[in-house]
Amino acid sequence: MNFKDFTLLFVVCLIWGLNVVFSRWVVGVEGIPPVFFAGIRFAGVAVCLIPFLRPIPSNLPLLLLISVFIGSAHFAMLFLGLASADASAAAVTTQLGVPISTLMSMAFLGETIGWRRGLGIMLAFAGVVLIAFDPEGFSMSTGLLYIVGAAFLGSAGGILMKRIAPMSALQMQAWIGMFSFAPLFLISFFLEQDQITSFVGGGWRVWAATVFGIAGVSIFGHGVFYTLIKKYDISMLSPLTLMTPIWGVIFGITLLGEPLTNQLILGAIVSLTGVFVIAVRGNKKLPSAALNETRGLRKHR
Repeated sequence: MNFKDFTLLFVVCLIWGLNVVFSRWVVGVEGIPPVFFAGIRFAGVAVCLIPFLRPIPSNLPLLLLISVFIGSAHFAMLFLGLASADASAAAVTTQLGVPISTLMSMAFLGETIGWRRGLGIMLAFAGVVLIAFDPEGFSMSTGLLYIVGAAFLGSAGGILMKRIAPMSALQMQAWIGMFSFAPLFLISFFLEQDQITSFVGGGWRVWAATVFGIAGVSIFGHGVFYTLIKKYDISMLSPLTLMTPIWGVIFGITLLGEPLTNQLILGAIVSLTGVFVIAVRGNKKLPSAALNETRGLRKHR
């Protein structure tokens, strides 16, 4: 990877790490209703990417189902988790999407793994359990359990992506945004209160964090990452994206004043070591949306 592309990936991982911290601050510190905030994010993405809705994909029902898993349901669970979980712990826990995707590809796509990836899966989960477990109360963090659920839903969406026709990253983002914001607003209407008042009253910093999530994360971050996947093998990129949870931990501690405990350090080392072992081996059966896009481009070369 040349220096320019590595710099771009470095910036994207930094943005993704900041996003966890900003989202935690919005829903956990400022008290913006999390499901409503997820709806605002997707509505913003849908509006910004309206030109990319065409041409209309051939399989809208499947795209709608994918949007439920990696859009509305995934982000509702993620933001509900961030409302009570520390950003630094959440940044590590979100990486469970890698081992969960591997397990799902084994169950549904016939993926086979060796002992190294099997060990990586066990380490990834063991590290998160270590982070989430409260030895004094013998209980698990509810917020992190929500985030584990979000990782599961995102991985299920990845399984469904195996079946959809290739499309560009921005078109995928546009349709996910279009299909996701209305269900989230509907759920928020029944389950949450004072949504608009709290969001408007949050001031420019909440609005800036929202714009950052829409433009910086969903449009720029994902767009750049998918562009890099066209140039480099996913087995090279996946280990490098582990910069994201590292930035999440750093920003959670420095910007939100979260404690750096021995439990967090040990759990992060164990979990991210497991994720790294899985990432460098690669998943042969389960491509990401970006891989679908790459595969489509190769067909037309």
